This record gives sequence, C-alpha cells and structure tokens, in this order.
Amino acid sequence: MAIVKTSLFPISISGAEDVPSLVFFKLESSPNRRRRRLWKLQRKRSFSPLSASLVSATNNAIYTQGVSIPGANCSTTTTTKFPPSMDKIQPERDAISILHQRIRREHGNREAFRPAMGSEEADKYIRLVKEQQQRGLQKLKGDKRDGNDDRTSFSCKVDPYTLRPGDYVVHKKVGIGRFVGIKFDVPKDSTEPIEYVFIEYADGMAKLPVKQASRMLYRYNLPNENKRPRTLSKLSDPGAWERRRTKGKVAIQKMVVDLMELYLHRLKQRRPPYPKSPIMAEFVSQFPYEPTPDQKQAFIDVEKDLTEQETPMDRLICGDVGFGKTEVALRAIFCVVSAGKQAMVLAPTIVLAKQHFDVILERFSKYPNIKVGLLSRFQTKSEKDEYLRMIKHGRLDIIVGTHSLLGSRVVYNNLGLLVVDEEQRFGVKQKEKIASFKTSVDVLTLSATPIPRTLYLALTGFRDASLITTPPPERVPIRTHLSAYSKEKVISAIERELDRGGQVFYVLPRIKGLEEVMEFLKQSFPNVEIAIAHGKQYSKQLEETMENFALGELKVLICTNIVESGLDIQNANTIIIQDVQQFGLAQLYQLRGRVGRADKEAHAHLFYHDKSLLSDQALERLAALEECRELGQGFQLAERDMAIRGFGNIFGEQQTGDVGNVGIDLFFEMLFESLSKVEEHRVISVPYQSVQLDMNINPHLPSEYINYLENPMEIMNQAEIAAGKDIWSLMQFTENLRRQYGKEPYSMEILLKKLYVKRMAADLGITRIYALGKIVGMKTNMNKKVFKLITYSMASDIHRNSLVFEDAQIKAELLLELPREQLLNWIFQCLAELHASLPALIKY
Repeated sequence: MAIVKTSLFPISISGAEDVPSLVFFKLESSPNRRRRRLWKLQRKRSFSPLSASLVSATNNAIYTQGVSIPGANCSTTTTTKFPPSMDKIQPERDAISILHQRIRREHGNREAFRPAMGSEEADKYIRLVKEQQQRGLQKLKGDKRDGNDDRTSFSCKVDPYTLRPGDYVVHKKVGIGRFVGIKFDVPKDSTEPIEYVFIEYADGMAKLPVKQASRMLYRYNLPNENKRPRTLSKLSDPGAWERRRTKGKVAIQKMVVDLMELYLHRLKQRRPPYPKSPIMAEFVSQFPYEPTPDQKQAFIDVEKDLTEQETPMDRLICGDVGFGKTEVALRAIFCVVSAGKQAMVLAPTIVLAKQHFDVILERFSKYPNIKVGLLSRFQTKSEKDEYLRMIKHGRLDIIVGTHSLLGSRVVYNNLGLLVVDEEQRFGVKQKEKIASFKTSVDVLTLSATPIPRTLYLALTGFRDASLITTPPPERVPIRTHLSAYSKEKVISAIERELDRGGQVFYVLPRIKGLEEVMEFLKQSFPNVEIAIAHGKQYSKQLEETMENFALGELKVLICTNIVESGLDIQNANTIIIQDVQQFGLAQLYQLRGRVGRADKEAHAHLFYHDKSLLSDQALERLAALEECRELGQGFQLAERDMAIRGFGNIFGEQQTGDVGNVGIDLFFEMLFESLSKVEEHRVISVPYQSVQLDMNINPHLPSEYINYLENPMEIMNQAEIAAGKDIWSLMQFTENLRRQYGKEPYSMEILLKKLYVKRMAADLGITRIYALGKIVGMKTNMNKKVFKLITYSMASDIHRNSLVFEDAQIKAELLLELPREQLLNWIFQCLAELHASLPALIKY
C-alpha cells in the first residue's frame, strides 16, 4: 500500500477583511497523484483569499499568446483543460470577457498603456498644448475669429446673406434644417418690420432675426458625396438634437485626447540640438535665386527646430509647386548630415525620387565626403543589396527613394532626418510607418496641397507649419480653361503651344485609353514626337521617356498622374487633363502645377465629357479649382478640399467619422472649443491601494479548484500586483489564468470582479464605493463637467439614467436592494461603462 505524504501548509493573507489571517488546506507531495485524486475531492473545503495591499508598479506587462501565469509551473506550450464540471459553471461570454473585448477594440493589441505622468508635469504640458493651439490658430487662420470670443476661439458661423434657398444649415440649439430665405416681417410687439431668416424643419417652419441667425447658424456640409442629412431635426423634439450634438462632442473629445497624447509623447522625446555648422553659409550661397520672404522665414523656422530645440522636429512646409520647398529641405539635410547623421528623402513616385536625387547630387557635389544614393526598382538585385549594406553600415549619408525605403530590409545606421514629399500620395501602411518615425527622428513634410488630416493637425496647432505663399518674381498665374471635351479644342491647345516652341502634358486618369489618345494625336500631328509614360512600363523604358521629354526631344507626353508631383520641365507650359472629374482636388492642383514653371504664360485645359453627369462634389472641386487661380493658393485650396472631403479620422482612413452628426463647420468649431478647455475634461486617477470597497463579499473557492491550481497564493498575489499596475495588466493576467486553467468557477469570478472594480475605480478617480440599502455611492475627485461627458457616452440608458452627481459623489438609487454578489455585478457593469468613456478624457 502506497504511503502518501501530506502536510498542512499555512497561508498568510495580509489585509483581509472579515476572514482569518491563516487558512489551512491540504497539499499532497505528488502533483500527479493530486491530479488523480482531484475528481474525488469533496466540495466542502473552502478557500477565502482576499486581495493584499500591494504597491502600484510602473512597469508595463506584455500580452502574449500562451504565456503562463507568473508563479505557475505549467508548460507554456500546452493548455491544461479545466474539469468539465467547472467549465459549465458560467457561460464563456461573461462580463469580464466583454470588458476585455472593449479594451482591445479601443486600444488594439498594443503592449501597454503609456504610464501616467505626475500632475505638475501634466499641468505644464496642458499649458503647452493650449499655447501651441493658439499659435497655430493665429498663424494659420489669421483674424478669422468671432469678435465676442477670446483669442483662442474660432468661428465657422455662416453669414445668412450668403445662403441660397435649399441650403442645409445647422442651428446650434435646434438642429439641422433647410434654409428657405430672408424676408421682412413685423414682430408682435413692434410696428417696425425687421429681417428674419426662415428655416424649414421636419415638423414646421422657424423664423429668427438675422442678427441672431448670424450667431447661431452654420452650413451643414458633409465629407462625402451625399450632401443631404439623414433627417431634418424636429422643433418639437430638441432632446434628439441635443443627443446628436452630444455624440459629436464625445467623438471630438476623444480626438482631442488622441491629439494630446500624440503631441505630449513627442514633446517628451529628446535629442541633442544640432550644432550650427560654420560651413552652412557656404552651402546657402550656392542657391542661385533670391529667396522670397516666406522662404526666408521657413529657413529660420527649420533652423530653430534643428539647432535650438531638443524635441524632434515635425514641421509641414506648405507651398505651391516651384515656390522653393525643396531648398528648405536641402538646408535641413545639410544641417543633419554635416553632424554625422543620415537623412532619408521619401518620394511617392520613382520619377520624383529620381528628380530629387539629381538635385541633391548637384547641390552636394562640392562635398565629396557626403555620399548620396538612390534606391529604386530600376536597380538590379545585387545593386540593391549593395545599397542596403551601405545604408546599414553608414556609408550612405543621404538616401533617396520611394516607399521601399520604409521596408523592413532597410536598416539605418544613424538616421536623423526624414523628408517626406507629398505625403498624401502614400498609402495607409506607409503613412503609419512614417508616423512611427516621428517619435525618434526629425521629420520635414513638403506639400503644395496637404491632405485634410495633415492640414487639420496644423490648424489645431499640434503640428508646426511654415507657409510659402509668395511666388518667385518671374512666375505668372496659370490660365485655367474648364470645358466639355472636344477634339477640336484639344488640337487647338496643342497647336498653340507647339507654335511657340513649347511642350505639352496630356494626362488621363487611367492607363486604359492612353493608346487611343496616342493614335488620335499621331493622326493630328504626324511630324511631332509623341510618347506614352505610365507606372506599369519597364523601368528603363519609363526612365528614357521621361529623360527625353525633359531634354525637349519629345514634344507631347501622354501619361497618367505619374507626373503629378515634383516634375520640373521649364519648357512644358500646356497641360491637358481629360476626364477631370476622375481626379481629386489636390491631384488637379498638383497636375496644373506641372506647367508655368518659367516666365511664360501657362495654360491648363480641364475637360469633362458631360457636366450633367458630374456629382455635386465633382462640381464643387472644379469650382474650387477655378476660384484658386492665383499663385500661392495651395493652402487655401487644401482648406477647400478639407471642407469638401472632411477632416476624417486623423488616425485612420475613414473620412466621415462623426462629422455627419453636426456637419463639418460646427464640428470644427466644437473641436477648437474642446482644445481651448482641455483642463476642464481632466480625470485624475488615484492609487489602486487607496480605493475602498465597502462591501462584505468574500466568496469561498471550491476545494477542487484550489487543489487544481499549481500555487494558489502566488496566483492571487500576482492578481493583486496586476490590478495595482493598470487595467491592461489585469486583463492579461485573467486571460493567462483562463488559458492555463480554463474558465474559473463563479466564486473566483467574483474575486476577480472585485479587483476589476477597484482598478476601474482608481482610473476614474473614485476613492470609495459603498452601498446603503438601495443606494450605491462612489466618492470621486472628478468634476461635474467630466461626469456629464462620461455619462453622455455611456451605451446603456439603464446605467446612465440611474446615476446622479452631487456632493463630489456619483450616486445611484436601485429599484430594490440586491444581494451582495448581484450588487457587485451591477457595480462592475456600471464602472465598465464609465471606464469606456476614459478615451474621451485627459487622464493625468
């Protein structure tokens, strides 16, 4: 008969409430035999672990699939199945799992939350954010402010006299209606007629004095093709509009928090300022032109960013094509490279990359120690491999190329500067990669028409920007001709340019159709050299075609928008764009900028097939392009593009976001309002161990579950440690626990919920939770505005309607007095909903 050795193992639990400090249970010396006897154990034994007070740690845990619980001895490559009897205790989609799904949805699979900063540091950064926003607003929007507001406010209100019958408008207090007209009417208490604005709503007509309308009305624009709102608001139901406006407000607040976290993260990065190179003056003297005033200011801005600041630069240089943005970049590159760092120049097309390479090679030809390289698909595999080795070992100082420079194979030795030309031409993944560089290296973005998202960051002051709006002295405006397509007009335009010895771009939106145009032009101009260029051609063929056109050997180039960015051919001063409705506003502006680079008058012929078939948005784009005829209006055009397309979600590609709830103009104004009041929506978390949970809930764990765990007390201690760190760490702990041991029994779930309740309460600034009969109270440091914003964004009406804020407490009166465990479940659900609103709050 086998003898089994047993021992009584005392487990000490500090800080336990209403439980003995020592609990004894039976452990067997043989783990295998303990497992064999697991099924025979009686469920009378109990275990009552309760959370110990542990110091909050600042390091972040990492979630990984299959990682074992700290302190457990199970293999990480196998998953222990839990006894079937316990699998059935609770369904899989329990409240904790739902909470985890929400956290992952909001934060992705990122490794950890950023550690919270101290309140004094937070005050300093919030002050910096407000100052930056004010500077950005004043610099980029001039005096376009409402006279009644302070210096940080911004008004997008509409002048009622500029509205046309049928236009959709938004009244700040009432909602979305349709503008009918302005008429004189006599008020009841007067004999003098005054002007009223008449607005049609879903259930009637409203009229308001013009003066009042000018303070309360906004245009209702949407960032997509559909300009109609889903429904008109009802005068009899202002609550529906208030809910809709609140939804937009919450979305804006989340955007503000994301902006702040991104901005603060960048502010906290540090690198030594670059030394002011004594040979910079020599490099500057090689510039063959007299800089314009705006160009000079951009030089100063970039030099200060690099030589006087420790925070990595993230500056937008916005200027028309040919206005000198490249020279600003060249001086930044020289500053960085002369200090021993590498610089990367990123272009959207190989044509533009090759042009940048040629310009850089020429400007740096007097400095043999500075090596310049072009990484492109024109190179053989062996050439690419050699370039990659040179980049890795620091033998290339300036690397020029397309998005291939962002690939995992490219390893930089000591990258200091990233120059991005025409960021809007890159895809989502490339933009994300570019964004990842911004926390570690200096970034300079060049654009004639920045994408709405980039412009949006500049307007809010979270991104530094320099505008170059002064044209070079010899430049003249480009004459834009918008008309229906006809072969006669095309032939006339080409003849006019060829007669004065110039060259012509002929642009189509797609490759299909290039050959057809080629055949037509060959018949019309049999003695003229004509060629085709597009991105699908063999590299050598494309390179030769572009070079021959640049040298003037080709007179007409039939192409796609591959020539959109950067191509500088002085003798090409007519561009024909067919099917103009297929292009975006920024694309059209860029394409038009391919001509008029010299002192000759240039012509841009924009052709559409049938105006009646154009969408409202296409018509609006063309109207904007016609209006922005003058030189230096790229920034204004980008603003129009932002109004047409919308700001979008600055961290994703969705363009509509939550703008549709209130329209672009009101959305933008609400954004600036939120930015100017960031400190009012601030949640100050409290230490986890300071949270009091005054509820006598201490469930007993089943003895078979206790014996099933490898080291129960170590696991409970690890649970407390995880809860003390942050919600992410607690989530990882629970998932790892379930991965190793299966779904926990109900009593263990209650213990875990106590940890989650305390953790979420700490994040929300709640220091005490108690229950008195049907009343649940939560003592908190949050203010009423924060509470209002939080409850606005709660998904459940049941929880939202049950909560009130009074005397620095969140209170709820339940319909009946619940048993303790049900009450804990209710509190868990309520806090989970409140916690879901944290992304809309400044968490310092």
